[in-house]
Amino acid sequence: MTLGRITPETTRLDEAARAGWLYYVAGNTQDEIARKLGVSRQSAQRLVSLAMSERLVKVRIDHPIAACMDLSLALTARYGLRSCEVVPSDPDAPELLTGVAIAAATEIERRLKLPDPQIIALGTGRALRACVEQMPRMSCPQHRIVSLLGNMMADGSATPYNATIGMADRVGARHYPYPLPVLARDPEELRLLQGQEAVRHTLELCSRADLTLVGIGNMGRSAPLYVDGFISEAEMEILEAAGATGEITSWIYDANGVPIDTEFNSRVASAPLPEARGRDVVAIAVGHAKVAAIRGAMAGGLINGLITNESTAAALLD
Repeated sequence: MTLGRITPETTRLDEAARAGWLYYVAGNTQDEIARKLGVSRQSAQRLVSLAMSERLVKVRIDHPIAACMDLSLALTARYGLRSCEVVPSDPDAPELLTGVAIAAATEIERRLKLPDPQIIALGTGRALRACVEQMPRMSCPQHRIVSLLGNMMADGSATPYNATIGMADRVGARHYPYPLPVLARDPEELRLLQGQEAVRHTLELCSRADLTLVGIGNMGRSAPLYVDGFISEAEMEILEAAGATGEITSWIYDANGVPIDTEFNSRVASAPLPEARGRDVVAIAVGHAKVAAIRGAMAGGLINGLITNESTAAALLD
């Protein structure tokens, strides 16, 4: 078979792989698969069986679906990415995290199997926590897992969706939490907090990370920073007026991926946004609400890798 040529056989395997993904990953019934693929229930059953007999299904779908590959190549070319993986979307659940979580876990597992010590820096959020849940149990004492941002609210309670401790526990690696709140009260307090020896060491590890994985947050009233109480209504109005489009590890940036010079950013205690030119900085993000934020991050070179799904990838290219 010539590379790139679509034949009846590749189309049939594409359909089988899609059916297998909908059944084994998205948890659809055969009736639901039949409706989503526009085939009879018997055809859906045969496609799922074919996915198994052709060994397309192990724990993960092991067949590169042509449509996903095309989207991945188009995103890579348009935004100059070093890596891009697009997983199938469930038409009824376009923001389902399972597929991207499995893809991200696969990449982390590949890194952790390297004999040379690796530093993996993690952001936070629902996507990264879902990724942790897909990781196998491993023993990797030679590697280090480090957090990119504080794990405490202003009142001292733990932030939700922290991924570092859970990841380190699953893979038996040393872990380095970031022992600060997400936000300082003012720039002077931030300077004092970041002067602590433990914080300086964590920041130094973040700057040397071999792989950095982050989530991307949208702005507006559905923004995680707003919903979780880090940004007030008045602050959100100021940020929106300044062109706020997205955030990575609490750093807020505009449509061009440029961090905004605002009072809020002056209090962010997270590690500085990594330099994406020389290292792998990969975002895990899905959903139409995040399209503008993902575009900004890619346009500004804040990330050089992306793991997303078909629905989001198509919107990014629209």
